[in-house]
This record gives sequence, structure tokens and C-alpha cells, in this order.
Amino acid sequence: MTTSTPVRLLVRPITAKDNAAMAQVIRIVSAEHGLTADKGYTVSDPNLDTLFQLYSQPRSAYWVVELDGQIAGGGGIAPLQGGEADVCELQKMYFLPILRGKGLAKRLALQALDFARQQGFNCCYLETTITLQQAIGLYEHLGFEHIDHAMGNTGHCDCEVTMLKML
Repeated sequence: MTTSTPVRLLVRPITAKDNAAMAQVIRIVSAEHGLTADKGYTVSDPNLDTLFQLYSQPRSAYWVVELDGQIAGGGGIAPLQGGEADVCELQKMYFLPILRGKGLAKRLALQALDFARQQGFNCCYLETTITLQQAIGLYEHLGFEHIDHAMGNTGHCDCEVTMLKML
């Protein structure tokens, strides 16, 4: 007879002690998809190793997903840099393969959008790349629409997919 240990899954706000683990998740997933720092993807962000501090700013939040006590994904929301005050950006949604296909990205995105509404944002912007087809499908399912121009000052010049959702 075999017994299986139940999987413990937890979605919670990021803490300072999570910085290194979440940065590592982003680096692993980025490498998996060929999203290198020299091309201006999230992995090149100067604040990648200080996500807690970044998302401790007003009208910002970031959540990590723990699987059996280990950080395996996360995502956040913040005001769109260089954008209008009523526009936020869905940011840094990264999940290790072990979390994919379980509805966690959808759950986290919906949580982030609810937070954005509570903060008074009227629309949410995001940038991604064409290689992340599953993510694009999720965003379309959540009501994001493709737009033909970048917004704000994100610094992600190689993210050729830009989307917007009215909140």
C-alpha cells in the first residue's frame, strides 16, 4: 500500500525573505523560453532581486505561490510607469512548470485585477511576448484586448504583445 503526501499550496503576499527565490523562478522561466536579459525582458529589470521593496510602493502588490513551502511562482500589479494615474500594469507573472495547468495563473491574475479595482485603477495594461502562447490565451480569456502600441515606460522593448483591459 502506498500513501501520498498531500500537496500544500499557498498564495500569499511577497515578503523580503522571498526576494531571492522569486527572482530565481523568473530567471528559470525566462531561460526556459529564451527570454534573455540582453533583449529587454523582465529578467533584465534592475529591481528583479528586490521585488518586495518594489511592490511595497503605494497601489502595488505582489503575491507568491508556494508549493510545499517552496516558492514556485508569482505575479503582481503596480501603477504603469510613465502612464496615466488610472492605468496599472499586470507584472512579472511567472510560474515553474510544476504549477502550470492548475488554474493558478488565472487565480492570481483575478486577484491582482480585484486589487487594481480597489486601488481605483480604470484599466490594466500588460506586455508579453509571442512565445508565451499559454499566457496570451489566459489574458485573452480574462478580457484583455490586443492593442497596437506600447504604453508607459516599462523598459521591455522586446515585448511585442501589448494588451489592455478595462476594469
